[in-house]
Amino acid sequence: MPRTQDKKIHLAAFVTAGPGRPGGWRYPASESGWLDAAYYQGIARTLEHGLFDLAFFADILAVPDRYQGSNDTQLRYGALGSLRLDPVVVLSIMAAATKHLGLASTRSTSHYEPFEVARSFATLDHLSAGRAAWNVVTSFQDAEARNFSKKQQVPRNKRYDRADEFLEVVFKLWDSWEDDALVFDRQTPLFADPEKVNYIDHQGEWFNVRGPLNVARPPQGYPVILQAGASDRGRDFAARWADAIFVSHDSFDSAKAFYTEIKDRARSHGRDPDSLKVLPAATPLVGETQAIVEEKDRALRALVDPHAGLSTLSYHLDVDLSAYPLDAALPDIDVPGVQGHYHEVREATDRDRLTLRELGKRYGSRYEGDLIGTPDKVADGLERWFRGGACDGFMISAPFQPGGFEDFVRLVVPELQRRGLYRTVYEGKNLRENLRLARPEVGAWRARAAAHASKEAA
Repeated sequence: MPRTQDKKIHLAAFVTAGPGRPGGWRYPASESGWLDAAYYQGIARTLEHGLFDLAFFADILAVPDRYQGSNDTQLRYGALGSLRLDPVVVLSIMAAATKHLGLASTRSTSHYEPFEVARSFATLDHLSAGRAAWNVVTSFQDAEARNFSKKQQVPRNKRYDRADEFLEVVFKLWDSWEDDALVFDRQTPLFADPEKVNYIDHQGEWFNVRGPLNVARPPQGYPVILQAGASDRGRDFAARWADAIFVSHDSFDSAKAFYTEIKDRARSHGRDPDSLKVLPAATPLVGETQAIVEEKDRALRALVDPHAGLSTLSYHLDVDLSAYPLDAALPDIDVPGVQGHYHEVREATDRDRLTLRELGKRYGSRYEGDLIGTPDKVADGLERWFRGGACDGFMISAPFQPGGFEDFVRLVVPELQRRGLYRTVYEGKNLRENLRLARPEVGAWRARAAAHASKEAA
């Protein structure tokens, strides 16, 4: 599926509201402003200067303790979930410092309620003039469940059932106000037209919600929906509901196969395949010269303890990898957690004959071999995936914050623009327009829900 010349790469930024990478936060050029508003506003301005579509914050609702049955390695090494601020609050801070940058956050369908999610993202969409996005996840860690007065997670075979109904309720709530329901007529008086604000009266297996929402319909109609499902059920969920999907691959071939499959799934649900953007993870390491990059690479890798990477991977897979020998290969295991990460590390282990110790070092670093180098080399790697039909753009992570984003914007973005692969100005008025996605009319969600119902009936 080669890329036509007029299409441009979409760029999202994977930002962590905390240290994030066990080696990156220790790197001398990293800044430790994780609890300061100015830190996140600075990153937001950098990304907007680089014309990124959006900044995305994943979220974790517990300090992971899957590895060795303890959170010691997470806290000690500053790994993935050692510190995470509430991302919606952080995005509100970033919204105040920008005008165009999209603002995306995870909210779990396992532990939140549809009303609070619908109101939170509708509010962010209004206050940012149409820049909000919600990353829909189904939580899988019992450590998270225990923080929400539950002994364990929703059973694996039920998580997406709950998520499907959750999405339906949220869309109903966003649609409970018609687009022209707010009147603001001081003379009549008529603040909002009662005939255009409707109860939803949803009664289902998981939720009973009367509505209406107490926030007007969002400027984008619906905030942009992100998803990262990699299991068969997760892919089908994304193909129906998502506007963009965030995935992780270890090779061009696996990325291209996924891209073709997910577009076919979207088409089978009656959607235009181009209405679902595929953004694989990419962590470039760039410098002005090859010698500078090689020194950065050496220094960053030396700062990663293998236990830190394995602790994060254990969280992602929901498997305690400390049960296996460090100097043996990752065994074939049944993974209750994130299937995409398992496929990624399984491919790398088999191809490169990695031991768990080596895998832990690599997973703690997590930047790609063909994206390490000078700006032209990094741009070559991005162009190959984009032109070759493996993606619609990329979810860019920084090996260290905020300098990794600053290097990318300063060095790689101009090279992509020179090649005609990337925008030179923001063309849209909101996030949907910048992603080249249509604004959904009231009730547009029903077609996606119907696709699920017809498949369930079959």
